[in-house]
Amino acid sequence: MTEQHPATSVAVLGTGIMGSGMARNLARSGLEVRAWNRTRSKAEPLSHDGVRVTDTPAEAVDGADVVLTILYDGAVALETMRQAAPALRPGTAWAQATTAGLEALESLTAFAREKDLVLIDSPVLGTKQPAENGQLLVLAAGPNPVRPVVWPVFDAIGSRTVWVGDSAEGAAATRLKLVLNSWVLNVTHATAEAAALAKGLGVDWQGFLDAVEGGPLDNGYMRVKSAQVLRGDLEPSFATKTAEKDARLIVQAGERAGVRLDLAAAGAERFRRAIEAGHGDEDMVASYFASFDGEAP
Repeated sequence: MTEQHPATSVAVLGTGIMGSGMARNLARSGLEVRAWNRTRSKAEPLSHDGVRVTDTPAEAVDGADVVLTILYDGAVALETMRQAAPALRPGTAWAQATTAGLEALESLTAFAREKDLVLIDSPVLGTKQPAENGQLLVLAAGPNPVRPVVWPVFDAIGSRTVWVGDSAEGAAATRLKLVLNSWVLNVTHATAEAAALAKGLGVDWQGFLDAVEGGPLDNGYMRVKSAQVLRGDLEPSFATKTAEKDARLIVQAGERAGVRLDLAAAGAERFRRAIEAGHGDEDMVASYFASFDGEAP
């Protein structure tokens, strides 16, 4: 593949919590943006930001320099790209940002080979607010010649792009994303569980915060997530049902590598219980509710 010119048009497939903010920032950066979402009404507000909303994935990708997928999981990403296939041009850059896991990425890589697409394994680290502010961390693995093509896309959605490999085949970016997510999810559970224990023991949470303030146990993320619980503000920056999916992908990746991940497995179960209690569409710190058999105090 010879070096290509920077992209001027991009198709965004998936406009949920992450994709909507990403599409807006792409349009604000001056790119021509078309977007598709399974539920069109969720994508419609993007039209006010200069994004053209389409009825089908094929309409979105037709003529696009870059296709960006940011969907629920690898299976949905593959299904959506198959729907887009009639309009995909050979050589099109495909920035695959969905947290797909190792097994699904193999299927996505095979599809890219079949359709002669240039796949960039490019999951992102961040939640709703960083997506809206164009401050995501992009983890990317893909061939050197395609990097100038996707640079305007990654520059618009992220504050930084870290290239960790020169091919999507080795899943270098996905592997790093799974390790990062294992840490994020475990810190979320630790925060939620400590807050639940404090509630159960009648301990003032501010006393806990004062005790750790300024020391090695202090943590800005912990403070943000625990404040959500205490305020009862569970608007999702990252939904519990998506976090459960990611937790199970982490456990599966560990099994493939011969690594037992007890905390990740227990965390997936906490998310499952929270979902069962009706908190699936709330922020993942709803892990808090998994600590109580009945109504949380």
